[in-house]
Amino acid sequence: MIAKIFVDIARVESLFVISDREIFFEPVHSFSFRRKVVNQAEPYLCAEMESHDDLASRWKQLEEKLSSRFGKKPDVEAVLFLIGIQEFGEIRNKFSKEQKQDLMHVAVCNLLTPGGYYELERVDEEGWPHFRQLKALPDMNLVEQENFLKDHILLYFEKLGI
Repeated sequence: MIAKIFVDIARVESLFVISDREIFFEPVHSFSFRRKVVNQAEPYLCAEMESHDDLASRWKQLEEKLSSRFGKKPDVEAVLFLIGIQEFGEIRNKFSKEQKQDLMHVAVCNLLTPGGYYELERVDEEGWPHFRQLKALPDMNLVEQENFLKDHILLYFEKLGI
């Protein structure tokens, strides 16, 4: 089944519907992350926090690079939109709301293709790529979903040398 993404562009929140799953995420600034002293009995939490710290640091570096290029700090949706335009390969002065959603869909599918979640099925006569879902996404809470996307976004930019 082809994935679809529904985004309320006027709001900060987004609803991503991928196949038969609903994936909700909100920007990271709406969450409060607190450090916790971790003892020897909680090695998983310690590794998870270190991983989050690394992700947050790498994400901040990407935000800074994109901010210096575009003059504005991008949120996850803006980065997905940029990736979608890059992968679609056609720059237009204006995209409709539906086309913006489609571009974000293209971005998410491209980001998750290396992980084996999607594959390019075909490109239609208008140049829009269509993807096929290969495997289900893991169950994740809201924060994990956003971090999952951010990690894939960072891998995408690393491959581009950015």
